[in-house]
Amino acid sequence: MLSRLTRPQALAVCALPVVALIATAVFAPLPFSLAQPGMTANVLGENKGTPVITISGAKTRTTSGQLRMTTIEATNPDTQVSLGDVLSAWFATDRAVMPRDAVYPSGETTKQIEQHNSAQMKESQDAATEAALDYLHLNGKDVKVTLKLADVGGPSAGLLFTLGIIDKLDGNGSGGDLTGGRNVAGTGTIDADGKVGAVGGVALKTQAARRDGATVFLVPKAECSDAKSELPKGLRLIPVTTLKSAVDSLVALESGKGSVAAC
Repeated sequence: MLSRLTRPQALAVCALPVVALIATAVFAPLPFSLAQPGMTANVLGENKGTPVITISGAKTRTTSGQLRMTTIEATNPDTQVSLGDVLSAWFATDRAVMPRDAVYPSGETTKQIEQHNSAQMKESQDAATEAALDYLHLNGKDVKVTLKLADVGGPSAGLLFTLGIIDKLDGNGSGGDLTGGRNVAGTGTIDADGKVGAVGGVALKTQAARRDGATVFLVPKAECSDAKSELPKGLRLIPVTTLKSAVDSLVALESGKGSVAAC
């Protein structure tokens, strides 16, 4: 025997699968990571009680000002991110939604990812040392540089490491500081030839930089538009493509002579 449903009953029955589907979508894990401004560290100073840059075999100088490398903090690779999390972060200026594969290598465990990031950091430090010593025409066999930065992985501190080594050894080349006494922050990979590469997450890194007192931010030129999208008030962007362009811009900014590139 069949009975007919009233219209309200029929609508209620049809709505059940839709409600279930929406609930599933809201709470189901998605392949995204959520990121926010992370810590910064002055490479000219100490991090967790240990000097970031230690140099032997050459005379070093006392520096003023700061060179701050910047980071982002992302959810762990095994953290489940729901649609609700994504929507909440999407409309927040201090958070970002990023494809998980853009933050972490796919198909790897958390331990493997940590090992990968540590290896990238070591390669970045080696390239930074080589680029700095080559820029200053110093022999790497005579000058030993040790770089230590706890709890940070990846290659994005390369440019700031390089500038820190140069500032400690030569400053601006005329007896002054490369920073001009300013709080300068930035990001960017570097290779042994001094070429600066893009890194990602720059809009969040500018916020971290300004939060920690920076007034100047060095950004890979290719990422100028991203850096400008949420640029904090009081932070000046300087685009760079090479180590030389970064040094030249900082020297020009400090001396007031010559042009300083802008995004």
